[in-house]
Amino acid sequence: MTVAKSMKYWLTGLLIASQICLPGFIHAADLSRQHLFRVERSKNANIVQYDAQIDSSGNLFNAEPVIAYWVRLAEQGQVKELSWAQWTFAYGFETMFISGNGSVTLEMKADIDRRVIVLHDGENFRAATTIDGGNAYLDRVFVRSDRSGLFVSLESIELYGEDIRSAENRYEKIIFDP
Repeated sequence: MTVAKSMKYWLTGLLIASQICLPGFIHAADLSRQHLFRVERSKNANIVQYDAQIDSSGNLFNAEPVIAYWVRLAEQGQVKELSWAQWTFAYGFETMFISGNGSVTLEMKADIDRRVIVLHDGENFRAATTIDGGNAYLDRVFVRSDRSGLFVSLESIELYGEDIRSAENRYEKIIFDP
């Protein structure tokens, strides 16, 4: 194969790839983010941040309405993606749009025994769930774990938020049996 012919195939492939990928990159620039809640851990100061992705129309981005990522506060505040294992077994989620109102339900990989719904609150999106028996906007989750053996064992999860009606602080601690 001649150099000219291989260059032609390479350029054709590049052109096709750009036509497939470029619209996604252009659209991604139109997105904004709003912080929803964070997960803090007893292990170190690093957190997992959950954000809503908003399109240029002010709606949740259809392809990926919520994202999660590390903020490495124990280091220098770097932002990093979750690893496959972290996403699959601990901090990941599945999203399902709720028909007709532009909200989504997050089905968390780590079972916190309740639904998290991302919905409009005025001009903002917020994460709502049940905290201590009442409807609340979720602010943060604190996970206490123990790694004294071969595996990490979950000791407790603490939920912090704000009551949807009264705006009072809400708190609940869920303790797991060893």
